[in-house]
Amino acid sequence: MGGTALATTTSASSARPSGYGLSEKNFRKLCTFVYSVCGIKLTEKKRSMVDGRLRRRMRALDIADINDYCDFLLGGSAAAEPEVPYFIDAVTTNKTDFFREPAHYVFMQEHVMPAWAAEGRRGAKIWSAACSTGAEAYTTAMVVDDFFHGRFDYSILATDVSTDVLQKGYAGLFPRTMIDPIPEEFRKRYVLVPKNPARNEILISSALRSKVSFHRLNLMDDRYPFDRDHDIIFLRNVLIYFDRPTQDCVLAKLCDHLRPGGYLFLGHSESLAGAKLPLQMVANTIFRRK
Repeated sequence: MGGTALATTTSASSARPSGYGLSEKNFRKLCTFVYSVCGIKLTEKKRSMVDGRLRRRMRALDIADINDYCDFLLGGSAAAEPEVPYFIDAVTTNKTDFFREPAHYVFMQEHVMPAWAAEGRRGAKIWSAACSTGAEAYTTAMVVDDFFHGRFDYSILATDVSTDVLQKGYAGLFPRTMIDPIPEEFRKRYVLVPKNPARNEILISSALRSKVSFHRLNLMDDRYPFDRDHDIIFLRNVLIYFDRPTQDCVLAKLCDHLRPGGYLFLGHSESLAGAKLPLQMVANTIFRRK
């Protein structure tokens, strides 16, 4: 995804060869900065991806050389502070799908929600802790609403470090191609599909959108300003971007927001091996607070 070098405005820059891109030195500085801000470790193989994505920000700021952009971002000036969220949006990955890792939703349908019903529970709090554009949160809403036939007072907190994806999630608009994993009966109830096939977006129903609240949260923050009695927390496919100390720190804080008996769902390639947490594994990548 490496970007094509743009013409520069300075004489020194104009002498650089065609294809001049993000220097190794500045890439290392950006890696350190990203880690300090949101705990994500970028490797050398991400260098061309970062180069390409930052070209968009350069165009927005009318900066011709990517290393000049780095100087601006990392220079410590007050003028650069508003750029930091845009930079984080640009370099973070926001992969998401409806009904991703479907075994988790089957576990909810077969174990979690029947137990809630047997206990006479009338509501639940669920947290999608790295929600991206909201497909995970809206999938969860579909599953809960369907099981309880709309007679259950649940709420879903959806958080992410990227303001861009949060805005998209709040709008509830998704590319039409994303609805393929959604079961047909759920599409009929929860998805508004335009009759005009030329319109390539679908809209999540207002009933589901009213159940999901979107808020910005950096998992590296010292504290999470949310309720501490969540029944389910999803943190899927996020830990793989953190080193072990950061993983342990984030997981400990999330456990503080999970009620006893509540469930933590991780991504299919993640585990808690060696972590000292008040959690018990109850299924593959599913843990319950003791």
